Amino acid sequence: MDQGTEQGMVLTDEFFMRQALQEARLAAQEGEIPVGAVIACQGRIIARAHNLTERLTDVTAHAEMQAITAAASALGGKYLPDCTLYVTVEPCVMCAGALGWSQIGRVVYGAPDPKRGYAGFAPRAFHPKTKVEGGILAAECAALMKAFFAERR
Repeated sequence: MDQGTEQGMVLTDEFFMRQALQEARLAAQEGEIPVGAVIACQGRIIARAHNLTERLTDVTAHAEMQAITAAASALGGKYLPDCTLYVTVEPCVMCAGALGWSQIGRVVYGAPDPKRGYAGFAPRAFHPKTKVEGGILAAECAALMKAFFAERR
């Protein structure tokens, strides 16, 4: 689905997911689990984030949580119905709940997370109007996670 245009370029879900992948790579470089997120509104990125749980010693500092906070600040309000979150890995239950409270319009994720993803535990956590799509650049998103954990073993 096209999300807008910028300087004559059509911005696709793949474009925005590549931006989230850049954030995930930053997380990996910092020793964080490589999950990245961006939030787009009306065709432009209003928030970029990656996991900060190690740096902040805070288990709630997931990429999605950081992105929600930044987007709400950028827009001056807590609700994000006209926004799309792009995240490299399926959100966990905590993040799905927060996204539900934000009333975000759309969530697009890369790789599924069968162990911790929201779909296996709380499939109705999002706001009823939120549209969800998974599998965008899934292989690339999953490869980044696998490489990160392979290095750690």
